[in-house]
Amino acid sequence: MNTVDMQQLKSGEVNLGTSIMAVRFDGGVVIGADSRTTTGSYIANRVTDKLTHVHDRVYCCRSGSAADTQAVADIVHYYLQMYTQQSGTPPPVHTAATLFQKLCYENKDQLSAGIIVAGWDKEVGPSVYNIPLGGGLFRQPWAIGGSGSTYVYGYCDAIYQEGWGRDETVNFVKNTLSLAMSRDGSSGGVIRMAVITEDKVERLFVPGNELPRFWEGKEVLGIESGKKALVQAAPMEIET
Repeated sequence: MNTVDMQQLKSGEVNLGTSIMAVRFDGGVVIGADSRTTTGSYIANRVTDKLTHVHDRVYCCRSGSAADTQAVADIVHYYLQMYTQQSGTPPPVHTAATLFQKLCYENKDQLSAGIIVAGWDKEVGPSVYNIPLGGGLFRQPWAIGGSGSTYVYGYCDAIYQEGWGRDETVNFVKNTLSLAMSRDGSSGGVIRMAVITEDKVERLFVPGNELPRFWEGKEVLGIESGKKALVQAAPMEIET
């Protein structure tokens, strides 16, 4: 009978090769992520929910090892529940981010976890914190992470503007994630978003067949206006 030798399995094999994002706007934050979870080159789950609830108005986006990030998020959720019971008030977003940072930094040699924490609290309003691999903690107006983020930093720098409202921010997150998913082989599926404000958390969903479409290389392939290519690709010459 064939058995699996666990020692031969690659460490962190099931991972969230991913694209995650959070953006602050006037009155709240928008968080978003793709839905692809990979096991090496195999897609283990194409509809993963990477937006994790840690308190009423605090969410996190997870990238890295699925097991590591789920465990860290569960621990933070437990501590925030204890905080609320003892203080009688909801926890600030900074408190949640600091707990994530402490866990990630003190266990950085054992964990593969990149976290974005975002939410709303009565002390500072909307806020976004980025906790990359290694356990740093950075407050930013917008943050992106995961394997797909490397493809869209320039786009975010060029497009983002302060003072946006809800609708502009939602479109920004949707377009950015769609661009990352189109380039990154470890990102894909659908887009899940959440709009977190003082009053509520609104979940949004963009199915795969309704993602924003951008340039797809049709000009390179010789396809224009839905017509078939008129020019055949020339054979590649091999130097000897």
